[in-house]
Formats: sequence, structure tokens, C-alpha cells
Amino acid sequence: MKENEDLIAYCGLYCGDCHGYQQKIPDLARDLRKELRKSKYQKFADFLSTHSFGQSFRDYDKCYQVLGAMVKFRCHKGCRAGGGPPFCKIRNCCQKNGFVGCWECTEFESCDKLDFLRPVHDEGHIKNLKILHKKGAEEFINGKRHW
Repeated sequence: MKENEDLIAYCGLYCGDCHGYQQKIPDLARDLRKELRKSKYQKFADFLSTHSFGQSFRDYDKCYQVLGAMVKFRCHKGCRAGGGPPFCKIRNCCQKNGFVGCWECTEFESCDKLDFLRPVHDEGHIKNLKILHKKGAEEFINGKRHW
């Protein structure tokens, strides 16, 4: 297997396309939190929140907490190397059935285990699975991938 093929998740998504794997967003969130602390932005937000034009700053603490959660959303390894959610029913099913990925299963287009991905990826993973099923991993990696 090529190195890039290791980043094809069982579900048809490509780990290399994920913001958690790329780690750019977690790094930016970390840097923004650091800059906010450095500039004592909390005091500024507290002050602004007392005025009618600054009411949205009342949620500054929540914003800061969300940035903290974004910092933690990192994946140092792809799905096949143990990254991603440990409870993943998709990975467990493929491993149990000896599949390299869902694209080897005749029921992937109607599998309810894949519904977990729809709120974020819509039909992206299904489109990828169709490509993987028809054209194989190399063409999938070198072609258009859906996220």
C-alpha cells in the first residue's frame, strides 16, 4: 500500500483532507487563544458587553471555550492507524468482515452505519465509496475527493 492509501478511511473519507488531521484549525485556535490572553481581551469583552452595541460580547467566555475545544480536535493518525473515534461502528464492521473499506461491501449505499457521517459530510462519503468501488484507491487519491 502506498503511504497515501493509508489515509483512506474505511468509510470512504480521506483523513488527509480532515481539518483535525491537517491540524491547521487547532493551531489557529490555539494561537488566537494565546493572543486573546496576551491582550487581556476578556477585560475588553466585559467592558463592551455593558453597552448596547457590544451585547454579543456577553458570550465571550463561550467563544473562548469553543476555541479550546477546537485546539483539542486533533488527529495525529488516520483512521487505519487508530485515529478517529474509538467507538466507530464503520471501522469495527469493516474489520469484523475483513473489508479494506466499505466500498467492498455490496450494501454500502444503504448501510445505516454510514448515516453517522451525513450531518457533516452529506453524501460526500457515499460519492467517495462509489469512486473507490469503481476505480480503486489510486484513482481515488489522484482524483476529486468529496468532503
